[in-house]
Parts: sequence; C-alpha cells; structure tokens
Amino acid sequence: MLLDRAQIEDLLVEHYGQLGTGGHGFSDYYVEDSTLDVNGIIGKGKEGIEDLYKKAATGSPSHAGAIHMLLTNLKIVVKDDTATADVIWTGVSSETVKAVPQVFEQGREHDELVKRKGQWYFQHRVITADGGMPAMYEKTYMQR
Repeated sequence: MLLDRAQIEDLLVEHYGQLGTGGHGFSDYYVEDSTLDVNGIIGKGKEGIEDLYKKAATGSPSHAGAIHMLLTNLKIVVKDDTATADVIWTGVSSETVKAVPQVFEQGREHDELVKRKGQWYFQHRVITADGGMPAMYEKTYMQR
C-alpha cells in the first residue's frame, strides 16, 4: 500500500508539474472512460479531457516568469486497485528570481483512481477553485 501511495503522489506531482509549460498529452494520465470536472466544465473520455485542458490553457491568465503548483494536505486511500486522493492546490508565480512570489489561485481536488497494468490513472476527477478563479468558469462554477 505504501508503494501505491507513493506512485499516486508521483502521478499528481508529475501532472501538476506540466501545467503552464505548454505541455500536451494530459489525457495520458486518464483511463479511456474517465471524467474531468473543472469548476463545472466537464470533459469525458480522452478527447474530451484534452479539449478541456486546451480550453483551460487559453482561458486562464498567463503569468510572467516561473509558476509552481503546491500540493498540500494530501490524503490518499488505497483499496486494492482503486484509490481516492484529496489535495489542496495552490498556484504561485514569480516574475523574476528577485520578485516576491505571489499566490494566483487556490482550490481543492478530489480524485478517483484505478490501477491498470501496474500504473495508476485518473478515473474521475473534480477540481474546484476556492480563490483566484479565471473568468471562464464564472457560469459553471458551483460551491462544493
């Protein structure tokens, strides 16, 4: 179970590490019949999830310099080949190495994961902003 927890932590860190880098292939982290819900905008299946990531990238404000996503209060529960993960995420940007870092967004995430062929993947994912939410989500956002 400890190895599974570590692999799920690695999955989350690797996934969040790509945000803001122009990376693609985010759907590789998901099983074929998965669902992603970001502030009420829902993507289903790998194609729908890739589309949602593209919309989010174009609908979110850009930040000069470096951005990092901090993952805290992580709680993972593993049961055989399924698991849940809950985390608080915080977006931090620094325009330059001398600039004071600024929090630009924060929220929560609840994930349902499955293990296939020794690898963990997202099955159902709900991401909810608690602050700094981009305008593109104003019509679909609901308090959770």
